This record gives sequence, C-alpha cells and structure tokens, in this order.
Amino acid sequence: MMNIILGSQSPRRRELMKGIDIPFTTINIDADETYPPHLKEGDIPIYISRAKARAYASHLTDEDLLITADTIVWVEGKMLGKPHNEEQAKQMLRQLSGKTHHVYTGVTFLYQGQCDSLVDKTDVTFKSLSEEEIDYYVHTYQPLDKAGAYGVQEYIGYIGVTKMEGSYFNVMGFPISRVYEKIKQYLSK
Repeated sequence: MMNIILGSQSPRRRELMKGIDIPFTTINIDADETYPPHLKEGDIPIYISRAKARAYASHLTDEDLLITADTIVWVEGKMLGKPHNEEQAKQMLRQLSGKTHHVYTGVTFLYQGQCDSLVDKTDVTFKSLSEEEIDYYVHTYQPLDKAGAYGVQEYIGYIGVTKMEGSYFNVMGFPISRVYEKIKQYLSK
C-alpha cells in the first residue's frame, strides 16, 4: 500500500488533490526556495520543487510517495513569485496588465529515493487593468500567498483574463490532470 503525501501549504493544491478522489495526507515543508540566478522560466519551479522534496526525504519510508510543487509567473523575461506586501502585489499586477505572461508549475515526485519531475506551462493574457480594479483586488483578497499576486479563481481572474492557453488548474498552482496520470503510474508499479 502506497502512502501519498502532498508536501504543500497551499489550500488550492490540497483542494485539487481532494478532487481526484485518491487518499492522501499533507505536510508542510520548510525548504530554501532560492535558486541559481542562471535558471529561467520552467527550470525555476522544477528546482524549487526538488529542493522541497529533498528537504523532507529523510522522513520518508519505502511506501511513501511525496509530491511537492512550486509555481511562478514569468513576464517580460522576469520571474514573479509571491509578493511581500500590498504595494509589491499592486506593482506585479501592473506588470501583468494588458500583457501575456506564462505560468509555470514544477511538480516533483519522490519515491524510494528517486526524484521524477514535470513542468507545466500556461499562457495567460490579461486585459488592461485599471488602478481601481487592482486596488480593489489587493485590498479585498489575499494576493500575498500567490505567485504573480493573483488567483485566477478569484475576482481578478474573472474580470482580467481575456485568453488562456494551457491548463487552468496549472494557473491555480497544480496541473492536476498530469499529477493524476503520474500517480496512476506509481500505483501500478
């Protein structure tokens, strides 16, 4: 019997895992989320998701499958992680306003000492956001725990996203259909 462990504090990742009806437990992992400066785009969340997995590896048994993830927003050659304060959140939303950005989520699976990772990419286009819309969102919602300072499943996603190519759930922070297929592979071993 395999124990599936989601190493994430994200309520959105937990919600998505519940939706595939496979039993799992959750843990919080404190890991160093810095990455080498030469990494770009999808390589960044892969690196961080692997660091999270390695940080917890010594606690696992041979029956445990650990799943870790990290999500970033990439716009105009720069990475946007989680904002540190409301002003930084507003600045990030101004950067995304009227442009297409890329959301990358890296997911790592650690089982019996072996790491396997995947990365998913979704292109998201925002309309031009007004200062009032940005202010309302930042003051009404909690953008500080979200890459790029927004949740696609909230107000700013409803009114701001004009086009999306790729997985909606990846933008929420977890490409759940790909995670499901990978879990099935592990369960069939």
